[in-house]
Amino acid sequence: MAVGNEQVLAALAQVAAPDGRPLTEAGVMSDVLVSDGKVFFSLTVDAAAVKAWEPVRQRAEDAVKAVPGVQSALVALTAEKAGGAKPAPGGRPAAAPQQRPHAHPADKAQPGIPGVDAIIAVASGKGGVGKSTTAVNLALGLRDLGLKVGVLDADIYGPSIPKLFAIKEKPQTIGGNRLKPIDRYGLSVMSIGFLVDEDTPMIWRGPMVISAITQMLREVEWGKLDVLVVDMPPGTGDAQLTMAQQVPLKGAVIVSTPQDLALIDARRGVAMFRRVNVPVLGVVENMSYFLCPECGTRSDIFGHGGARHEAERQGVAFLGEVPLHMTIREKSDAGLPVVATEPDGPHAKIYREIAEKVLAQIKGGPQRAAPKIVIEA
Repeated sequence: MAVGNEQVLAALAQVAAPDGRPLTEAGVMSDVLVSDGKVFFSLTVDAAAVKAWEPVRQRAEDAVKAVPGVQSALVALTAEKAGGAKPAPGGRPAAAPQQRPHAHPADKAQPGIPGVDAIIAVASGKGGVGKSTTAVNLALGLRDLGLKVGVLDADIYGPSIPKLFAIKEKPQTIGGNRLKPIDRYGLSVMSIGFLVDEDTPMIWRGPMVISAITQMLREVEWGKLDVLVVDMPPGTGDAQLTMAQQVPLKGAVIVSTPQDLALIDARRGVAMFRRVNVPVLGVVENMSYFLCPECGTRSDIFGHGGARHEAERQGVAFLGEVPLHMTIREKSDAGLPVVATEPDGPHAKIYREIAEKVLAQIKGGPQRAAPKIVIEA
């Protein structure tokens, strides 16, 4: 039996907020996402009222799970400081004033993910630079170095991992509220794209972004992993701050093309991770050059060497150059990542060399405490 938003909202209307109003009329709910029997939404309340709202969150989750056709329900409780944006009527948060994030060292380290030794983020300042392809092949390169590796697709606005691995199936649920990663090429893989249709637009507000990423970090049975590679959304927004706040990242890999416009955004990415106390492991120059397969002529379509120079300028490692090549593109589009399917080829060698440089930096390094993110108007 398929379940829709109407049934879920009807069940939530029977749950009382702390002031006695039906939850659906309390003005704290995000939009409800229902996909294949799985339900996601968040409650955004004033920070001072979190203690009173936690039992409501639990009752809401239980009420949704009781709806016929619901396989699992994940409800997140997020808090705003007093004086922040107040929820608008109908459960949609009103627009907040421009805010500036400040990171302060945590008084104590945030807990990691049980069984996961190291977490690294693969990020870019802008889209279209091949970040997800780099993340997948980096993970496979780390696998080839003898590590047990997982991949988390945190790009919730445009998840690419399902296509890059040609994964069509849905993850299994464990105990009704935890997800089991899908195994592909010896990697443990999880993506929000497994839970929604490919054509579904991911139009999520800030609280839902935070909720989704937190749940995929904490409510997935990752098992024992040496490294979890996280494919981040492009930019420097809620997703990046959530990762920095929720888990002690070992570091971040920045992906850029050589052109000036991409390098400007890569520079912002380096600055953002530094500001939230996350080490930058290095920069990868993707689409570094084009080598004609017919004549062997090299063309620097986007320029060349810009990412190397930017890495030197920022005082971070330069991890390597990946060419713009038909084989990488074709294999990626077909869900056959080049490191896994052409392990003896020149492109796999490049990605493994990048993986070796990343591993050299995180191996034996201290686990950094995750920062507290304080939002100031």
